[in-house]
Amino acid sequence: MTASGHAALETELQRRKSEDRPRIIQMIAEARAHGDLSENAEYHAAKEQQSLNEGRVSEIEDLLSRAEIIDVSKLSGSTIKFGAKVTLVDEDTEEEKTYQIVGDVEADVKLGRISISSPISRALIGKAVGDTVEVAAPGGARSYEILKVVYG
Repeated sequence: MTASGHAALETELQRRKSEDRPRIIQMIAEARAHGDLSENAEYHAAKEQQSLNEGRVSEIEDLLSRAEIIDVSKLSGSTIKFGAKVTLVDEDTEEEKTYQIVGDVEADVKLGRISISSPISRALIGKAVGDTVEVAAPGGARSYEILKVVYG
């Protein structure tokens, strides 16, 4: 996991514990004050929200306890490995894309962060600028040329 991914999880954990948890407890208390709990939709909704929040808190705590943080700024080299920002060009459409290879938990394609276990990452690992990789995509195989590899 990158340091920024670790920090984002710690921020989410802090928010869930210090903001979401007290707000949900307040919602449960208000719903409980309305009387009969067996037919109280607000109470059941608040309890479900509490369950989802506590589940996510447990999940984040587990991820953080097992996380191995890699400082991408200290990495270098010409071959692609975890943490690299890679600029590719699609050989069919000539479209350029830049991706950073990150841990599974912090992957977000919209932000250009792809999981180390994704097919495109697996194809890129160990390659260098100028190499061509073929990736099995849902719409068929795609070929990409590696234009640039940057760390940090």
